[in-house]
Amino acid sequence: MFTGIIEEVGTVEALRRGSAGARLHVSAQRVLSDLVIGGSVAVNGVCLTAVAVTEASFAADLSPETLEKTNLGSVQVGTPVNLERPLSPSGRLSGHFVQGHVDGTGEIVTLDPAGDGNWLLEVRAPQSLLRYLVFKGSIAIDGISLTLAAVDNDVVSVAVIPHTYEATSLHGLRPGVRVNVECDMLAKHIEKLLATMSVNDSTLSVDDLRKQGF
Repeated sequence: MFTGIIEEVGTVEALRRGSAGARLHVSAQRVLSDLVIGGSVAVNGVCLTAVAVTEASFAADLSPETLEKTNLGSVQVGTPVNLERPLSPSGRLSGHFVQGHVDGTGEIVTLDPAGDGNWLLEVRAPQSLLRYLVFKGSIAIDGISLTLAAVDNDVVSVAVIPHTYEATSLHGLRPGVRVNVECDMLAKHIEKLLATMSVNDSTLSVDDLRKQGF
């Protein structure tokens, strides 16, 4: 489990493809302080398992599913990637619950200055994910916890504060670039609950939701 608060920006050292999957090598500093073989680390919002760790880098294997469904399959040597270690039991949840299970990729439409170092990011999201994206809801873009400022058809907008812009890979992105998108997992659980309740009780009401804790 992650929070979407990026700890550092690493750099891709290599992406070595095999017959089906690939091995990704990333140079880093901060996340290596307690990373061990078998430990988890989020790379651009994708939960990966470290299979090798050195003083200056780590390696993780990418499955065919990861290569197909995320932007890690298109990274090149020198590509900056957002890194985050898992949330510790005593840590603060400063962002929102991020599983590291990317739902799909979106495409950057615009990334424009909004004054005083702030930026407005617009991303075209996959049609299959739009039902989970709501005004003021949470979204993880390349592993960054962000709040939806607007949802206009298939384009979502988020406001990016100066710290987030400078401390993540966002400052190097351009229109047309693919980004990983993970929706708020609570939205998916609610959808499943509503579907189940609708089948069992066609008179679903607000009171029913309150009784379920919503």
